[in-house]
Amino acid sequence: MLERAPSRAGVGPAPPSSSFSKFSETKRAMEATAKAKFQRITVRKARTVIGLIRGKNAAEALEMLRFTRKAAAPIVFKLLDSAISNARAKDPNLDLDTLRVSEVFADKAPDSHMRRWRPRAMGRATKIVKGVSHITLIVSND
Repeated sequence: MLERAPSRAGVGPAPPSSSFSKFSETKRAMEATAKAKFQRITVRKARTVIGLIRGKNAAEALEMLRFTRKAAAPIVFKLLDSAISNARAKDPNLDLDTLRVSEVFADKAPDSHMRRWRPRAMGRATKIVKGVSHITLIVSND
């Protein structure tokens, strides 16, 4: 005798409960972003500097960058200053002591517009690679 397959009733995802809503109101921290694109610094050099300020207080990070003797320090300093200004534009009565560098990263940018060639042996040529970076910095008050 053939057995019958069990019914599929009641199987599947549960309906959303009334207490959970996709658009629930949550208190989010204020975030401000600043991006520096096509900066003429290699990603490796930029990452050494941004590693110093990741997670730090914004005022402390500014002072640290002011006295850092690395090629990427002035670029990241201007970027952090811009992110702080963006945060003040969002909330004019923002306290600088509550801001911290929540996220900062550097990515490789396309270097197609910096195409240079070096002559090599037997009539060949090789491309001179110039490092270009996109640096993104996010400050928040959480």
